[in-house]
Amino acid sequence: MRFADPWFLLLAALPPVLWWLYQRKRTPEALPYPALSAFADLPVTLRQRLVPLLPVLGILALMLVAVALARPQWGVKVSSIEREGIAIAMVIDTSTSMSALDLELEGEKTDRLKVAKSTFERFVTGDSQDEESGREGDAIGVVTFARYANGISPPTLDHPALLALLKDISIVENPDEDGTAIGDAMMLAVERLREAAGGRVMILMTDGSHNAGTAEPMEAANIAEAFGIRIYTIGVGSKGLALMPVPNRQGGTDYVPSQVFIDEFTLEKIADATGGRYFRATDTEALVAIYEEIDRLEKGTNVVNYHQSYREAFPAVLALSIFLLLAQFGLSATWLRVNP
Repeated sequence: MRFADPWFLLLAALPPVLWWLYQRKRTPEALPYPALSAFADLPVTLRQRLVPLLPVLGILALMLVAVALARPQWGVKVSSIEREGIAIAMVIDTSTSMSALDLELEGEKTDRLKVAKSTFERFVTGDSQDEESGREGDAIGVVTFARYANGISPPTLDHPALLALLKDISIVENPDEDGTAIGDAMMLAVERLREAAGGRVMILMTDGSHNAGTAEPMEAANIAEAFGIRIYTIGVGSKGLALMPVPNRQGGTDYVPSQVFIDEFTLEKIADATGGRYFRATDTEALVAIYEEIDRLEKGTNVVNYHQSYREAFPAVLALSIFLLLAQFGLSATWLRVNP
């Protein structure tokens, strides 16, 4: 409990003080009797015992008025935990090699990009059986790249809209747009993240090596480090041979076994330069585990906010004061009435 205007409590001391001063100066009235010994043995009734208490009711009533003026309030302390999110940029390779059929999704062979999109969606939304998973509260954006980098979405808290854009991401079809411009994609992601508040993280996923664009990966990594952006790199794809797409003479695509090559050395250097980590995902389960590890490493800050709601109690105090005054007047005029 608290008092909104506690200074009014000083008034509560006035009624008993004024009553004490009044009693000191009052001259008691008396009737002349030859002797009072005749009344000494008379029994004292309950009414006689209660009459001196009538002024107490009035004093208490006035004191309660002072308490009501001080506005007593009952409060309940409530705490809530809010999460301060971080900004995440997902950088996804969409070159033709990402259509290699060397991963599985729901028991079927599928290309790397579909697995990348599926596991990233799970990273954003979380596991339905784990309430603490997912990236609720984080601003997440997406950058894709092949020969050129494309900003699909800036960091946003609108995750449903983000995932809708994610579904439309596809492998580049124009041969002139094919390539792996890792440095340019990183620079675009840095541009999207550098003004974000709080923690900043970039997740770079590729299945090849840098061979296009104007910016060098390590140059982009150093700039990211200067802005406090931590980069996690993921090399996605099986080891050894994988069914790679190759255009045929009929204008279609054939899948032929080809040697998988991922520039893991550069990806490790990028991660190390920014305080991140490099992961190799050779299958879907490994990629899911990588996202779970990143989810564990990069959590927003939990902030506990305390607030208190109050309910005014002065109406009840004032009602009690009025009740005591009415009781005093009612009793003094009826059952406890004293005749002069």
